[in-house]
Amino acid sequence: LLAGRAVGGPPGTVAGGARPERYVVQAGDTLWEIARVRVGPEADPRPFVDRIRELSGLETSALRAGEVLLVPSA
Repeated sequence: LLAGRAVGGPPGTVAGGARPERYVVQAGDTLWEIARVRVGPEADPRPFVDRIRELSGLETSALRAGEVLLVPSA
């Protein structure tokens, strides 16, 4: 579904000791789609979207192709 790709994780950890993954944004990606893929179709993606925004230091939900996001392990 998503054309983005995860690349090696950065130093540091998120809650629970898991390292976030780096995700390279592809044209057409949205935070909602990225979160939905990670949490599955039955889970609420909103907390995951909020966590991506927090980890990545995003002030808005607007994404640019080539931008690198920090995505928590689901």
